[in-house]
Amino acid sequence: MPKIIVLDDLSQDGIQLLKSAKNLTVEIRTGLKGDDLRNALLESDGAICRSGVKITADILKGNTRLKAIARAGVGVDNIDVPTATQQGIAVMNTPGGNTISTAELTIALLLAVSRHIAPAYQSLIEGRWDRKKFMGVQLAGKTLGVIGLGRVGQAVATRARGLEMRLLGYDPMIPAAKIKDFGVEPCASVHEMLPRVDYLTVHTTLTPETKGLIGAKEVQMLKKGARLVNCARGGIYDEAALADGLRSGQLAGVALDVYPTEPCTASPLFGMPGVLCTPHLGASTQDAQNNVATEAAELLINFFTTGAIKQSVNMPDRGPKGA
Repeated sequence: MPKIIVLDDLSQDGIQLLKSAKNLTVEIRTGLKGDDLRNALLESDGAICRSGVKITADILKGNTRLKAIARAGVGVDNIDVPTATQQGIAVMNTPGGNTISTAELTIALLLAVSRHIAPAYQSLIEGRWDRKKFMGVQLAGKTLGVIGLGRVGQAVATRARGLEMRLLGYDPMIPAAKIKDFGVEPCASVHEMLPRVDYLTVHTTLTPETKGLIGAKEVQMLKKGARLVNCARGGIYDEAALADGLRSGQLAGVALDVYPTEPCTASPLFGMPGVLCTPHLGASTQDAQNNVATEAAELLINFFTTGAIKQSVNMPDRGPKGA
């Protein structure tokens, strides 16, 4: 009987779904590292995790039993996918489960950084009434540039249209005609987009091509007074370049939810005027956690009961065996 190990805290909805599956056994062991993690995986057929556990090459080395890993979330940065692939381990993720929550946080940060909500509240806590100090700007009529028009990028665009923003978009993987179908004006390149936007948001994975995508050169290409948001992956924006842009007045605001190294408690941006940062809260809603947990559980249940592979990042999807 296949054994599934749960390596990170998971919504009870997902746990119950796993436990209700026939012909599977479930073990919950969170916080494992090093040899403890390696040995636990040597005794498991499948694993489900979030972002807390680090499944490195050393952890997977020599494991001939493990067949599938399901990530309750989108990013698989914490899993050594090349090693898993070499050893025939399917790595599957849940890209749709936290789409809405991440898109909503993006919009929340756009609004908050435009209306100085955090420092305005802090001034009240400190006993001050500084209405004139916190003059903001409205989103309606402004232009939002969206880099990456996958699930989250599309959801952000839909919500921004409801706020009466104009939309520009860039995604090299999506045809221009399709981008227009989203109600977004396509741009041929990031550099073409930058001088036209009042706001910029990114919704891409972190790759060699997207790392440092917005650096010192790109900051200078932006419209003076632009505001930038990142709820995707740390490292897409060069934080030092953003700090310089804020100091020079080129940028009016920056809102980040993600950082190159996490947990992050120190950044050149922390404490600067015009900056609002949160500790990677994009998927931190009960709704999103329930969604990704149940979706990840379903992926493993289907894999071990029917042989189906779905939403794999390292193997072709396949239907149930014999179908």
